[in-house]
Amino acid sequence: MTLARPKLEDVEVQLLLEGVYRYYGFDFRNYAPSSLKRRIWNILCSEKLPNVSALQEKVLHDPACLDRFLLGLSVNVTAMFRNPNFFLAFREKVVPILRTYPFIRIWHAGCSTGQEVYSMAILLEEEGLYPRCRIYATDMNEMVLKQAKGGIFSLQLMQEYTQLYLKAGGKRSFSEYYTAAYDSAIFRTSLKENIVFSQHNLATDSSFNEFNVILCRNVLIYFNKTLQKRVYELFHASLCPFGILGLGRQETLKFTPYEAYYEELAGSEKLFRRIH
Repeated sequence: MTLARPKLEDVEVQLLLEGVYRYYGFDFRNYAPSSLKRRIWNILCSEKLPNVSALQEKVLHDPACLDRFLLGLSVNVTAMFRNPNFFLAFREKVVPILRTYPFIRIWHAGCSTGQEVYSMAILLEEEGLYPRCRIYATDMNEMVLKQAKGGIFSLQLMQEYTQLYLKAGGKRSFSEYYTAAYDSAIFRTSLKENIVFSQHNLATDSSFNEFNVILCRNVLIYFNKTLQKRVYELFHASLCPFGILGLGRQETLKFTPYEAYYEELAGSEKLFRRIH
């Protein structure tokens, strides 16, 4: 019996990912294959290259192409107060717990361009907790982190964000938090005071602190089971006893080795509290 030969495209993709990992240290080898291939083909089109092998050569020899490659593989779909029911549940279920802490460390993993980080800063300020919080906002991609640090977003989005803010239980006028300048909305400097933006790769990097809250929403769906297990292990090692873990709507702790270590605070909104 002869074994079926792997598709040439699959071999090329594996070699590309292995090369990027070995040379640059960015590990995409355990990302979900279907969405990964789709994004690689989008990059091929934008770079006007004939095949994945040509992309590998360009990525390994052209640092500017690497930046575009990382941006293309990163999933940067985000919004202020995205899934507003999550933020509403956070106000109702998590804020009362956080009030009992003298100081609160929050890790927002996979923060992308930062809209949800600023959303959490606004929520915490409205609840009177922001002065005793430190938010560590991390992403593997330096380009999106640079945008997140700027806190400048399209003014056209503010009407949509205002509606999401109100659905999330917002208590003020959303326009208080930013200044309009030409076609941009510049968020208040005071919202950045307790935020630390830093590069961190969930696929390769280790724990760097102990946190009261870890938020990682709509990131794990792009990882395969092996990488998901690594990330859950990382979060468990980074979360203090009785700390809070927030996931995306399509993500779950069920059927993972860590399911028994948490209780549901708001199951429909994927808010969990560590009990072991």
